[in-house]
Amino acid sequence: MENSILIIEDDQEIAKIIQDYLEREGYATVWQDAGDKGLISFHEQTFSLVLVDLMLPGKNGFEVCQEIRETSEVPIIVVSAKQSDLDKIHSLGIGADDYVTKPFSPLELVARIRAQIRRHHSYQSKLLQQTQRELSFQEVSIDQGGRTISLNGEYVPLTAKEYELFLFLVKNPGQVFTKEQLYRQIWHQADYEDIRTVTVHIKNIRHKLKDGKKYPKYIETVWGVGYKFIGHQHEYSS
Repeated sequence: MENSILIIEDDQEIAKIIQDYLEREGYATVWQDAGDKGLISFHEQTFSLVLVDLMLPGKNGFEVCQEIRETSEVPIIVVSAKQSDLDKIHSLGIGADDYVTKPFSPLELVARIRAQIRRHHSYQSKLLQQTQRELSFQEVSIDQGGRTISLNGEYVPLTAKEYELFLFLVKNPGQVFTKEQLYRQIWHQADYEDIRTVTVHIKNIRHKLKDGKKYPKYIETVWGVGYKFIGHQHEYSS
């Protein structure tokens, strides 16, 4: 349900306060007083956000967060009397998006809920726009949603890093990148002693796309510098 909040909190008084403030702001709420019950509700309905206490009967809040994160990216806010940094770090590390300590300001909590839902909707919208686009040029098509590439309609079995490297070059046509820049961009490391891996991946991509090194159609070597994408008529289509 759109704008529906799942509250998993064993303190009825606190849950009631949260419900009153949220419903006043136009949100629908579902309250469960145990971790197991909360997970049953989560799997039965669609929620915009989950509020979860840590100290719960049945499954505790940490377990609830972990199970939700196995299947969903829904925003999770932990609301707990536990104030240690370790509890906060652990909660955020297993998938919570925010951590609010008790006692708390109901108005601040509502503001944090709004911010998390807004951020999540924005992220999902951008992700949908990105993944629904197909990038095509000459004989090559890239399905960004499925993260697949085809050549003349035939699937090309690129590895994950080969795909990311090729897509990065495609999205920056004509721009020359050094091996160091590509290594940092795709592998997210600055260990330039291992940049030969870029050369190996470029070689593999060329082989799989039947792209000759002497007369390239897609990736051109700029001697002494690096590589650039030279495919023509690249376009985005839904």
